[in-house]
Amino acid sequence: MRAVVQRVKESKVEVGGKSVGAIGPGLLIFLGVGEDDSEKDCDYLSNKIVHLRIFPDRKDLMNLSLIDIGGSALVVSQFTLWGDCRKGRRPSFVRAARPEKAEELYERFIGLLKEKGIDVATGRFQAMMDVSLINDGPVTLMLDSSKGF
Repeated sequence: MRAVVQRVKESKVEVGGKSVGAIGPGLLIFLGVGEDDSEKDCDYLSNKIVHLRIFPDRKDLMNLSLIDIGGSALVVSQFTLWGDCRKGRRPSFVRAARPEKAEELYERFIGLLKEKGIDVATGRFQAMMDVSLINDGPVTLMLDSSKGF
């Protein structure tokens, strides 16, 4: 499972010109599910993300987590994180999970964030979405669950 995590002042996602999810301070999480991913990947990545110390403390040092600041998360499904661009000019997505599996693990990931007390907004699975944000920092991190255990 792969995630691109951005610290934001605010973020929103629209489908067909209508807002489907919006947050204030917190994290915008683009989440990509791979063909070999399982619940174990959801568990690892959700725990890692909510505890990442990437928010500033009183001394402006990155010492606080999403939980510490009471921030929100906007989770957007992003299968293109599995795009392999090593050969040719068109990305290959063969390592991305099939939609049925991807949606199941995407929903599990969201549920785990909620269980940890995070206010979660989402995009719409498999929809064309317009995502906007005010990046805070900027702070942008890439995480891959296969490199975590």
